[in-house]
Amino acid sequence: MPPAGPARDDAEKQQAAQQAVDILHEISTVLNCHLDRRTLSICISMIENGVNPEALANVVQFLRKEAQKTEFAKEAGR
Repeated sequence: MPPAGPARDDAEKQQAAQQAVDILHEISTVLNCHLDRRTLSICISMIENGVNPEALANVVQFLRKEAQKTEFAKEAGR
């Protein structure tokens, strides 16, 4: 028998959130965004809490470029 009351509501909300992340992850994969589910979940949470999506996208792009520079520097130093 499924849980009743608030526990059931929480379970339904959690399931809906998981489905949303799954769908967004599929879209992210099709668009070649290279975001794993955990990172995508964090981004979604930040947007839900008021972070500007465009600013967040700019920060993600900047951090990727910086990480790439660091990787190149490490490889060049070998």
